[in-house]
Amino acid sequence: MSHSVQKSTSSTFRVAIIGTGFSGLCLAIQLKKAGIDTVTLFEKSDRVGGTWRDNTYPGAACDTPAFSYCYSFEQKTDWSRLWAPQKEILQYIEHCAEKYELLRHIRLQTEIASAHFDEQTQTWKLVTTEGEEIEADVLVSGVGQLNRPVIPQLAGLDQFKGPYFHSARWDHGCDLKDKTVAVIGNAASAVQFVPKIAHLAKRVRVFQRSANWMIRKHDRPYTETEKQRFASSPLRAKLHRWGFWWRREILIPVFRRHRVVSAISTSVSLKSMRRVVTDPEMQRALTPKYPLGGKRILLADYYYPALMKDHVDLITDPIEKLTATGVATRDGTHFDADVMIFATGFDSTAFLSPMKIRGLEGKDIETEWKDGAEAYLGMTVPGFPNFFMMYGPNTNLGHNSIVFMLECQANYIVGLLRQLARKNGRTVEVRRDVMEKHNQWLQRDLQHTAWAAADTSWYKNKAGRITNNWSRSTARYWWATRKPKISQYVQG
Repeated sequence: MSHSVQKSTSSTFRVAIIGTGFSGLCLAIQLKKAGIDTVTLFEKSDRVGGTWRDNTYPGAACDTPAFSYCYSFEQKTDWSRLWAPQKEILQYIEHCAEKYELLRHIRLQTEIASAHFDEQTQTWKLVTTEGEEIEADVLVSGVGQLNRPVIPQLAGLDQFKGPYFHSARWDHGCDLKDKTVAVIGNAASAVQFVPKIAHLAKRVRVFQRSANWMIRKHDRPYTETEKQRFASSPLRAKLHRWGFWWRREILIPVFRRHRVVSAISTSVSLKSMRRVVTDPEMQRALTPKYPLGGKRILLADYYYPALMKDHVDLITDPIEKLTATGVATRDGTHFDADVMIFATGFDSTAFLSPMKIRGLEGKDIETEWKDGAEAYLGMTVPGFPNFFMMYGPNTNLGHNSIVFMLECQANYIVGLLRQLARKNGRTVEVRRDVMEKHNQWLQRDLQHTAWAAADTSWYKNKAGRITNNWSRSTARYWWATRKPKISQYVQG
């Protein structure tokens, strides 16, 4: 059976968007505002929300201040806390889908398996996992970077008798009360859920591969008076939002390895840890061996206090294997466990996996990316006309709100399509020389960042290439994307 993305007279472009998280919804809203109503969003799950639908572990919250973790055109003024919890962010995303009348554009439980560009018809042909064929003029991936959880292939995983799961696929039916829980991993998710499960479990054992730099969140609830003031004064709300943006933006020297700023930030982080962790051996175990900012800086108020509890253990010896009843480490020690939780992150560098995307002459995007994913401004790739990505290669941040970046990308894509329509064109494909010049500069620039100093991180692929992060400020990205230059594209 073959279908086309819904057609109307309001636009010559039929736009297919994959994913209904912050990325997909942002673009769909801006397209509709621009008069392009022929938009269909494809969602493999049964509800919208992206990462905020998937990550429901105890304590899940954003590590970007709530006021700047929403769309600038849909400012939420009644956030419950400085740092929003998962449920509230999901409610906000659902609110936006409803308010901007996107529900009629969304096809739930429809997973896209592949897409190829048909040179004869100058259209994209999408195929769902059910075998349905769909035709669109423009294809946009809004699947993000953190949607494929990774459980490492540790020896003996199939031997373990108890339940185990990844933190991004939390098993809420698994009762942790009075259980001994092994937590494999200690990064962004673990620092949020370990304090929560420590209240329930008989024993919690955290297996740490490497220490992380951590800074206190200083989270607190917003008062009712504050909420009323924000609701009654859009200017006050806007200034509060931009205050957060500016305070985060001035952190960029940490990632640019500015000696003084890095030294001060490192000192603050270490003092904060040592104030809670008084045992010298534990302090050494929790002090990273790479520069601050080399990997994701974690924000948490309760992780270190949780590690200090008598029934919580921090284990730093490498895991040798898993057994039927627990974890064996390289020094020969065996740690019993009833339940195993993997806080081991995501496959972050295989950007479009498991989808197969083929462009001109049937070229697979994985072939184009054999040395690592790259795209012009993180959005578009030569050889793939009318194909765009949001939150694509080298658009992740270490310091500020990704929603700001997504709005820049949505405005850029809409602006480019409007220019194309004015010229009565059908396709745009970024010139290879434009992309190569951009990415050569970007990769050179990234070598001056803290991320280059860390041996491994989720920002790098196996070859050590930084494929995930933008090297400069969000202001610099806004400037680069504020007005598309159609001269940088081949038009068809």
